[in-house]
Amino acid sequence: MARRIDVTGAGGVRLAAWEFGDPPKGDPATVATDPEIPPQSVRTPEGGRLAAPLENGTGSRPGVLLLHGLMGRASHWASTARWLSERHRAVALDQRGHGQSAKSPEAAFTREAYVEDAEAALEQLGLAPAVLIGHAMGALTAWQLAAKRPDLVRGLIVCDMRASALGAASQREWGDWFKSWPAPFATLADVRKWFGEDDPWVERPNPSRGEFYAEVMQESPDGWRPVFEPEQMLKSRETWVYDAHWEELTQVQCPALVVRGLDGELGRAEAQEMVRVLPRGAYAEVADAGHLVHYDQPEGWRTAIEPFLDAVLTPEAP
Repeated sequence: MARRIDVTGAGGVRLAAWEFGDPPKGDPATVATDPEIPPQSVRTPEGGRLAAPLENGTGSRPGVLLLHGLMGRASHWASTARWLSERHRAVALDQRGHGQSAKSPEAAFTREAYVEDAEAALEQLGLAPAVLIGHAMGALTAWQLAAKRPDLVRGLIVCDMRASALGAASQREWGDWFKSWPAPFATLADVRKWFGEDDPWVERPNPSRGEFYAEVMQESPDGWRPVFEPEQMLKSRETWVYDAHWEELTQVQCPALVVRGLDGELGRAEAQEMVRVLPRGAYAEVADAGHLVHYDQPEGWRTAIEPFLDAVLTPEAP
């Protein structure tokens, strides 16, 4: 079960956060069907807005905030959040411009805005001090927040995100890639096939990639289109691809785990250098996984991160 809680992000942008697991006993929330976060979501009678923060992350169920990557959405974390929720308070955030969060053309899509959104989520949901788990762009947001607000973060997991600059050529390639999409897609099966097999960026058939992109599509009168605006994705991306982000890594005070898929975008040498730069860094890799590590190999992903989470989140004996 996942229940939706609205968060107010930077500049007043409305963000949808999803808490996985059973609602607390006595919770007045009502159950409402939501096909995009299966099987159910729970909203408060006020439409999901909280009048006060929820249980603090220092309680019996330590807080975990999950941050998806560019074009992703909170539901991509569903399998991870469900096992996390057995022992921890797991919340996944639809970041601005993504999922069910606001996509206003006037909104800022800067690094600062993304970091402030995550900061607001931790504070308004009462999760801090929490472990941040981020994939790709969400991982960058996570380590920038950990550097900015060490009081809010007790642990950090970075999944397949590079610290080095990617450059102008990379941004141009992404612009051309968006233009190559044969959208609208007639069916979700067409979405799965194109992103899993026919996309020129796919080296070999990858069904999990097809499923990943099918989850970010919505039906429109002329077919299936992404729930996000590609231009907003490019705006978001251009605020970090031209710069390196090593300095922020050196400022992360909490324990941090860098995870890469063996076939992902983060190379082993760079990942190990990130671990060296982090004051309390550790390293893990997942076999038979590409960039979408947690989606490609959910069991391998769990095996890689669970010992770290146990060490960081298990209360010390008195």
